[in-house]
Parts: sequence; structure tokens; C-alpha cells
Amino acid sequence: MKRWSSVLCLAIMAASAAQAQTLRWSSQGDPQTLDPVSQNESFTNAFNGQIYEFLVARDKTLNLVPSLATEWQRNGPLKWTFQLRRGVKFHDGRPFTADDVVFSVNRAKEKTSQISNYANALGEPKKIDDFTVEFNLPQFNPIFLEHLNTVYIMSKSWCEEHKATKPQDFTNKEETYAAHNANGTGPFMLVTRQPDVKTVLKRNPNYWGKIEGNVQDVVYTPIKSDPTRLAALISGEVDFILDPPPRDLERLRSTQGVKVIEGLENRVVFIGMDQARDELLYSDVKGKNPFKDLRVRKALYQAIDIETIKTKLMNGQAIPTGAVVPSPIGDFNDPEIERRLPYDLAAAKKLMAEAGYPDGFEVTLDCPNNRYINDERICIALASMWAQLKVKVRVNAMPKATYFPKQEKLDTSMYMLGWGGSITDPETTFTPIYRNRGDKGVGEYNRGNFKDDELDALAAASSKEADPDKRKALIKQVFLRHNAQVHHIPLHRQFIPWAARSGVSVVHRADNWMEIQWVVVK
Repeated sequence: MKRWSSVLCLAIMAASAAQAQTLRWSSQGDPQTLDPVSQNESFTNAFNGQIYEFLVARDKTLNLVPSLATEWQRNGPLKWTFQLRRGVKFHDGRPFTADDVVFSVNRAKEKTSQISNYANALGEPKKIDDFTVEFNLPQFNPIFLEHLNTVYIMSKSWCEEHKATKPQDFTNKEETYAAHNANGTGPFMLVTRQPDVKTVLKRNPNYWGKIEGNVQDVVYTPIKSDPTRLAALISGEVDFILDPPPRDLERLRSTQGVKVIEGLENRVVFIGMDQARDELLYSDVKGKNPFKDLRVRKALYQAIDIETIKTKLMNGQAIPTGAVVPSPIGDFNDPEIERRLPYDLAAAKKLMAEAGYPDGFEVTLDCPNNRYINDERICIALASMWAQLKVKVRVNAMPKATYFPKQEKLDTSMYMLGWGGSITDPETTFTPIYRNRGDKGVGEYNRGNFKDDELDALAAASSKEADPDKRKALIKQVFLRHNAQVHHIPLHRQFIPWAARSGVSVVHRADNWMEIQWVVVK
């Protein structure tokens, strides 16, 4: 009898240990696709980053470190040479070589890739031998390694075998093998994928690197409802949530068995406006476009009571800013660039009258409802504030899976967007957002399609200036020109606290990226 009791106890202990090594986690939205360059959306990037890897990676404090490349050197201003890690295999056993690097960089340059502007900035990759790759640049790139940290490495032969040599056209709802299947070199492997339901990963038993955490299996379940997501954490149904609502943080801090992990995110949230069309798609103004008038854009800006949004809506979990860039490091913490236009309702009304809209107008504001902290609630608050200018705003809120393809088609008159990640240099904001829309991904996220040739020329010059002081001066000119023209209406940089069961240890990074290989579940 004793023998069977001992066996039973050991079995129970073994089952408990296995359960403890499963990470069950959640957030409000789902990864948009498993194709690692089809969508440049932070959560999707971070999720794919558990499966796929870069040549250079980020450590716990966002410094660049070796990954699939072990060392590199710059051979003059227009050439880089990389030595690749030997003995690495993709999840299905295929060997990793220089052919995969050249293929992946060129694949990321395709029109259906949303990181094409970053990949094109890397120049032309060339295989020297199986473990040496050379990059030849058309012009000096001041943040070459930062750009390299955006291109995931895929297996060339796997993509060819599954007819996935080009990125998924997510905007036009294309379905590809790579959108629902994955074959990376990373610490975790895909087991099953049910979009908007559940995605399961398992630890890669043949991973080339050291995995610090103890997680063996990962179950990700998107839960859109804030109360339901919180209840799942508090009850122990999930171990971790990425996006606890700010209004519930105090409750979570005092809840037994739960902890809050604080942190500021490198992310700015702002409003964009269609400044290209002669008549807005979604407005009652016919024959003209009010957003082409700087006075209207400035009036909407000055009608925003940003402190009320910060204190009442964000519960203090936001820092208002006048600069559309993810981190103040990007503008050198320059108070002139960071300064917002003052909240001044009288001045805003005066500007509207001068522009010929004393009685306002109607317009639709497109907004995601499962992407940023309080995204839909912020849009509703803005609509209420703009009503004081007699501007009647219809808030059109939708899940990000619907929202982003709509924006990519420029099917919008006014929209919310957040921009952020691990890179604090302004280049990765300027080229996709500030510049005129062009080819090779330039201006891809200029969804208002404004054209400002002076701004475009300054931003382009800052992208290739080799002298640090001259580049800093150009960067400041870009910000000041953009701010003066109110091409976007900045709101705030959001805090991004995480919440977990007390036995879960995670590393909080400012790019809101949870690296599962560092997680310990007790």
C-alpha cells in the first residue's frame, strides 16, 4: 500500500511540475498573421519573435547583441560583413545558411511586406560563403543595425516548397501557408494555430542558445473583454496578461496572488487626418476638405484637454507629448519639440471661424478597439471634446484585424494610430510616417497621404547624413516643420504595465515585448 501511495505522490508531483512549466497568457487582441514581415504591428512582431529570429537581437535592456550572426564589421561607409552562427537548424531540421539570409532580406523588400522601407535601407545582401553575408548599401545608413533587427530570417527552401516566397498580402485578405504555419530557428515552435481562439507553442528541444526560463509549453488565448481578461488572471485561469486596463491597476495591486509589473512603453498615440482628397470620404462637407486647412487641424489640436485624458481616462498611465515619436530620446529630450500646443477652446473656436467652419462639420473617426490602451474610449472622449467646436464626430471602432487593412487602403478620413517599438532613433518614424508616400515603403504609414516637400526633403537628408551633429540639426528641423504644420495631432506616450500571477517572473521591456525564454513559472 505504501509503495502505491509513493508512486501516486510522485505522479502527482510530476504532473504539477509539468503544469508549472506551461505559460497561459492573454491580451485583448490576437497576432494578425504568422508571416513575420506581412504586418508591422508590435504585438504581432513580438509573438512571431518567439518563433523566428534576427541576425542581431535585443537583450533585456534593448541593447543589440549577436543572434543568428555571431560577429560583424563595417568595411567603410557602404559595406557591412556578417559571420553567421554555425550549426543552427530551423524547426523542421533544415540547416540555416547564408542563402536563407539573402532570401529573407529580399523577401522583406517586397511590396506586400510592411517593413519594406527598413529592408530596403539594408542595401543588397550578397552570399560570400555558407556562413558569410555582405551588405552593400546605396547610401550611408546611420542606423543599419537597428534596421537589421527588423528582418526575421526564414528558410528559403521551406518558403519555396510552400509557395510562400512573397509575404502575405494581408490588406487584401490573402491566405498563404506562412500566415498560419511557421518554421523559424527560435526558442519556441508552433504546435497549433486557431486565429482569434488559441495559439499553442512548445519549447524547441534543439535550440542553439541557452533558454533561461523554465517554460516548456505556451498557450496564448486572446480575450477582448477587459473584465473577462482580469477575471481569468485573478482566478488563475491565465498566468499573465499583457494589457491590464489602467482603471483596474489599484485593484490588481491589492489582489492576493497577483502582481503588477510597471513600465513606460516606447509608443506614441496620435490622430491622423486625410489631407490629400479634395473631398473627404466620410464627412458632410462637399466639394472641399477641411483637413487641408492648417487652421482646422490646429483648432482640433487645441480643443483637446489632454490632462483630462491623462488623469480621468488613463489614470495617470500616460505622458502627454507634442512630438510624434515613440520616445523622447528620439528628439533628444528637446523641450521645444516636446511642447504641446496649449489647450485653448476659445482660440480653437476662433480658428474654426477663420477657416470658414463656425458651425463645424461632420466626420468619421476610425479607431481600433483592441490595440492600444483605452483606444476606443480615447476616441469617444475626443469626439466629446470636438463637439465643443460643433464638429460632430462619429466614432467607428473595430477590431485591429479589420482596422489595419482599412487604413492600409487609405479608406479613412480621420484615424488613430500608435507607433513604437525598440528603436528610439527617429529614422524609423520619419521614413514611414513623416515622408510623402512613395515606393519601397517610404511613407507607407502616412495614412493621411499629406504631401509636404520641404518636410520630405529634410527627413530624407537625415536618413543618410553621416555627420552626427549635422544629422541632429536636420532631425530638429524635421520635428519643428512637422509640428508647425500639424500633420498629425499628438496625444501621449502610454505606460504599459503588465499583470501576472505572483509565481510568474517576466522581464519587462520598453518595447512591450515579452520574451518567453526569460519567463519562469513557479
